[in-house]
Amino acid sequence: MLGIIGTNGAGKSTLLKAVSGIMIPTEGNMEIRGNIAALLELASGFDNELTVRENTYLRGAMLGYTRDFMNEKYDSIIAFAELEDFQEHPFKQLSSGMKSRLAFSIACLVSPDILILDEVLSVGDGAFRKKSEAKMKEILNSGVTGILVSHSIAQVRSMCNKILWLDHGKQIAFTDEVALHCNAYEEFLTTKKLPSSREDVERLSQNFLARKKAEQEKKQATEVKKLQEVIEKGENEAAIQAALNVIRKHRPELLKE
Repeated sequence: MLGIIGTNGAGKSTLLKAVSGIMIPTEGNMEIRGNIAALLELASGFDNELTVRENTYLRGAMLGYTRDFMNEKYDSIIAFAELEDFQEHPFKQLSSGMKSRLAFSIACLVSPDILILDEVLSVGDGAFRKKSEAKMKEILNSGVTGILVSHSIAQVRSMCNKILWLDHGKQIAFTDEVALHCNAYEEFLTTKKLPSSREDVERLSQNFLARKKAEQEKKQATEVKKLQEVIEKGENEAAIQAALNVIRKHRPELLKE
């Protein structure tokens, strides 16, 4: 999967719309090989006055599925979206998260050559996000080519084997060194200094790792200090034991002192 990263206004969503045929480039050309399924705005294309059941069939028809196919898949769609108790409710009564879950569940039926995802793996709560990520990995493992736009760099790190870094419509990097460039991008978000060479990318990555290490050490030191205070007060045996266990794990040298 190709991950596209960049700040707001970098051109990520515009590029996806051009690839999917929603927008026509004003310059240059694009060569697309294979059929495309684009999941750009999950909650669009529904009718608020129809029920969840009716909207499921409507969305399926918009994606080109037959009614027989939708009859076969309907129960699994509703189950994946966790909307079994809302099937006959008006769509407008659903929360935004529930609407997105339904749209994502329907979209999972797509079997394209190229699957375009724009922030769609951020739908629902934490548990559903994990489920949606697992479903996407299953689809991608079947041989589908994926393009993902996400502000979650952790998501890009875990799901992508190539990365495209954009800034104001210009390519900063296109590479399979995902970890290195994700590190550099996260440091860029702090420093606002774009890399102009390989050396700059490596320097940003090293600075990011050093900064994260320092932050982690500071956090651990703060936690250990609080735990030491608990131990010194000696007011609660269970709390003292818990504090000792944490110190043994993170700062065992303190116990030797």
